Amino acid sequence: MLILDSSETAQRLPFDRLIDAIGAMFVNGCSVPLRHSHSIEGAGDDLPGTLLLMPAWEKGGRIGIKTVSVFPSNRRRSLPGLHSTFILLDATTGVPLSMLDGDVITSRRTAAASALAARMLSRPDSASLLLAGSGRVGSLIPDAYAAVRPIRKVAVWDINANSAEELVSSLNARGFSAAVAVDLERAVADADIVSCATLSTKPLVKGAWLRPGTHLDLIGGFTPTMRESDDDCFVGTSVFVDTDEALMKAGDLLSPMQSGAFDKAMVRATLEQLCRREHPGRKVRDEITVFKAVGTALEDLAAASLAYDAPTGA
Repeated sequence: MLILDSSETAQRLPFDRLIDAIGAMFVNGCSVPLRHSHSIEGAGDDLPGTLLLMPAWEKGGRIGIKTVSVFPSNRRRSLPGLHSTFILLDATTGVPLSMLDGDVITSRRTAAASALAARMLSRPDSASLLLAGSGRVGSLIPDAYAAVRPIRKVAVWDINANSAEELVSSLNARGFSAAVAVDLERAVADADIVSCATLSTKPLVKGAWLRPGTHLDLIGGFTPTMRESDDDCFVGTSVFVDTDEALMKAGDLLSPMQSGAFDKAMVRATLEQLCRREHPGRKVRDEITVFKAVGTALEDLAAASLAYDAPTGA
């Protein structure tokens, strides 16, 4: 069985190839049952943790199983809030093929799926990005988006100013023109693309801040209690989701649905429908597009298969 550590897994998943691999998997399809989600009671004054089990398989292809643990209070321990493992098996024989770093699979496929959606939903000339959240996933968003859009200017906002400053320094070293966003409202209004990759439980972005033509990307929240946007972000905008599961589990969608500001029938398309060209995506320049994702094991399987199939030393 091939064992790939974090650096080896990342090396085999360049964003240009990963974005295309995930798009192809959405076109071809695979079996993805609903994930199992379990709440883990926190110790002391820690916030509750979450354990996710995410399987997927292709008939005659591969089986993927990922375990994910999300513990928001890890930030004060200087630890990542998310950890995971991934096992790839042969779907014909059940023989284990590989064990990969699940953290890398999760973070890179999340950023890649976000960029895949943006390739169809953001304006082609989008050059400025506001990133809310400077954690593991957030740090990858600029590179992923640069694979599909001419991103040059990046503003970074984070509740932890030191974390934002560290990411800005890294982005500038990687060739971006990056700066810390102090005023979130102003930063949202100035950006072509706004991407939120946080574990926030309170709305960060307000619909009133979005200017015509903006693409809003919401990829951090994945439970009913997590919010990165207010209800107004879903009023008068074109809303897209990664899968229908988002309508059942994402607080960003459940809240406006409960208030009557939004209805699930208003969803324009899923990422699968976009990839299969069943919906054109952005139609006009001034359209405000919103993409809400909770992640899917299909993306994990696409990423793990790409990494497993990569030539040695790729």
